[in-house]
Amino acid sequence: MTTTPAPAAIDSAEAPRSAVPQGPWLLGIRHHGPGSARAVRDALDAARPRVVLIEGPPEADVLLPLAADPQMRPPVALLGHVLDDPGRASFWPLAEFSPEWVAIRWALAHGVPVRFVDLPAAHSLALREEEGTEGEGFGEDGEPGRPGAGDAGALAVDPLAVLAEAAGYDDPERWWEDMVEHRGEPGGDPFAPFEAVADAMGALRQEYGDGGHRRDPVREAYMRIQLRSARKEFGDQVAVVCGAWHVPALTGKPPTVTADRALLKGLPKVKAELTWVPWTHRRLARRSGYGAGIDSPGWYAHLFGAGDRPVVRWMTKVAGLLRDEGRPVSSAHVIEAVRLAESLAVMRGRPLAGLTETTDAIRAVMCDGSDVPLSLVRDRLIVGDVLGEVPDGAPVVPLQRDLTRQQRTLRLKPEAQDRELDLDLRKDTDSARSRLLHRLALLGVDWGERDRSRGSTGTFREGWRLRWEPELSVRVAEAGVWGTTVLAAATAKAQSQAVSATALVDITALAEQCLLAELPDALPVVMRALADRAALDSDVGHLAQALPALARTLRYGDVRGTGTAALGEVAAGLAERICVGLPPACTGLDADGAAEMRGHVDAVHTAIGLLDGRGRPEDADRSPDLRGRWDAVLRRLAGRDAVAGVIRGRAVRLLLDDGRLGEDEAARLMGLALSVGTEPAEAAAWIEGFVGGASGSGMLLIHDERLLGLVDAWLTGVTPDAFTDVLPLLRRTFSAYEPGVRRTLGELVRRGPVVSGDGPGAGAGGAEVAQPGFGAALDPARADAVLPLLDLILGRAELPGGPGKPGGQGERDENDDQGVAAR
Repeated sequence: MTTTPAPAAIDSAEAPRSAVPQGPWLLGIRHHGPGSARAVRDALDAARPRVVLIEGPPEADVLLPLAADPQMRPPVALLGHVLDDPGRASFWPLAEFSPEWVAIRWALAHGVPVRFVDLPAAHSLALREEEGTEGEGFGEDGEPGRPGAGDAGALAVDPLAVLAEAAGYDDPERWWEDMVEHRGEPGGDPFAPFEAVADAMGALRQEYGDGGHRRDPVREAYMRIQLRSARKEFGDQVAVVCGAWHVPALTGKPPTVTADRALLKGLPKVKAELTWVPWTHRRLARRSGYGAGIDSPGWYAHLFGAGDRPVVRWMTKVAGLLRDEGRPVSSAHVIEAVRLAESLAVMRGRPLAGLTETTDAIRAVMCDGSDVPLSLVRDRLIVGDVLGEVPDGAPVVPLQRDLTRQQRTLRLKPEAQDRELDLDLRKDTDSARSRLLHRLALLGVDWGERDRSRGSTGTFREGWRLRWEPELSVRVAEAGVWGTTVLAAATAKAQSQAVSATALVDITALAEQCLLAELPDALPVVMRALADRAALDSDVGHLAQALPALARTLRYGDVRGTGTAALGEVAAGLAERICVGLPPACTGLDADGAAEMRGHVDAVHTAIGLLDGRGRPEDADRSPDLRGRWDAVLRRLAGRDAVAGVIRGRAVRLLLDDGRLGEDEAARLMGLALSVGTEPAEAAAWIEGFVGGASGSGMLLIHDERLLGLVDAWLTGVTPDAFTDVLPLLRRTFSAYEPGVRRTLGELVRRGPVVSGDGPGAGAGGAEVAQPGFGAALDPARADAVLPLLDLILGRAELPGGPGKPGGQGERDENDDQGVAAR
């Protein structure tokens, strides 16, 4: 291509002109470009048009006055969705530095009519459905800086890349910064940049046509029709703000009105609805889905907002951030970083230090060459967590209005950055917050994610991680078909899911959700579906998957004050059926099946512990002998050779941990499992079941050297060929231990077994032999030292230093020994 303009064409933007050119004024811009935004503002100030036309969906014209509302704070976006199918949606995001936003605010401030002139959303949404694409609206056609939105119809050519290559640049972003963002001296011709960019785009369109984007001719036909209509009404005093890629199609000798109308005839159409929604800088930085493909929205916002000395002000922001994070950054660092950035710009032949130079300087001076603190700068400043706001008067679906009301009542402000939230369910406000988050999760509005690593292991606390994403506005609109309030919508969706669910585990999970979300009207429907499905399902695996959710539901029911008698009956019935069907189901399994069944055994064991009702008489009545039945099942599993080794070992460990099996019996069973008659692979699986996968499993071998000795003796007796086969399984088992546990086990094995007389712990003459790290016997004086603290915790003693027993100490009475034993 020989007609591509050289950089000199863009440099002509610096040549001053004395008069405003004849309208209409076609201001070709780069979407979300701060340099274009400043140029648009200057051109509008100079031209003073009678009407401003902007690329965007015309249905949003009625929403434009809201842009002048004091509550409106960008970044925001126009959300357009199909009226009867909110999931078919599109966004048109606008940042403070977006040229379209600047043009809208300028028109509203000067009382000038402002209109959108792009293809209506009713057509564009229908076309996207046909093409199977989604994306944001501005820049979807490959204008400068935006080669394609989402995955839809990307151009075969990136206009910026072609122009940058012609100018000798290998980076289109750096070329745009040098030619546009770092240019534009005060007092220059405000229209010259647009004329230069129009010439460049004209040359590209002459070479590449529409660039391969099938929707461009249709969109541009609609724009031409709207431009003709505006010129009939306002004459030539019309300003058009659109992507620079479209400018050549709107100038010169465009097609006739008849030809344009022929292109628009027969387009698919849907009923569309539009509104304003908050947006984020982080979402602007994404290149897929609803992103805008801007690598550094925070940097662009800084360039647009900084009145002077942008590099100095940027370095000051970075220093403030790093100081807040505890890094020693002084004003001398700022000065040196500015000097280095400017020196790098000179060495690289750039008119002003750009993001690349400032980032290199920050890494070298403020981060000591490390990318770790630099990643924080990228996340917090270069991209940023800015979340926009829209006024209360913006049209929304009733469900969104109810959600907004509850967010304010509960003081849960949507935020773009992650927020950790610890809830105490005994407090009314925290309990209401928990209900709201669970209801939204049931509706598919995943504003909060349960953080099970935070908070306590009891039922009174919940940990959440909150983060508001713009797409959640679409999820709320989709959920609006279920009801006008969060409670009504969650109830209706839960009832529908209960009726349509086919798997027992899905219904039990739904029952748990209904209880956590406190949906009393949905629970009866869920319970009927649960009872029906449980009666028909005979698969032990399905029953085992369903029981834990029911047990948790009963557990939370006590905390939240919800009646769960019916759930208790169903859970007890499931547990009984599992006890009957589990032993036969555990025989004849391959390795994968045995591993899966072992997980079911663990889950059922935990669930029965919750259902057992120890310390709660009302629950004990519900299943008086459930624990005994389950212990009998575990003993059967532990003693049957037909059961896979990993399940047998796990059953022994569960009984041992619960005190239902003596240490001697556990050692006997381990000795049988590791005898020479057992295949090495089966023995290794038994070990994995016994000491693998559970928290604290390694400590059992540390404190019971008989078991460790059995494992060690078996392992040393494995033949070399068999050892190669069992090694991966053993490595998987022992690699799960903490480093300290593995180190201690290694030291015990290296030291060898303890020499004893008649048995473990017995020395010559029956005297006890001390184990390494332990005393020979119980030290009563050291054991008694904990008594004052225990009495204080139990409320049986005064504070240290109180009357009667100074410092919490005193004479031991005759009942102290009995008290120690009892505690």
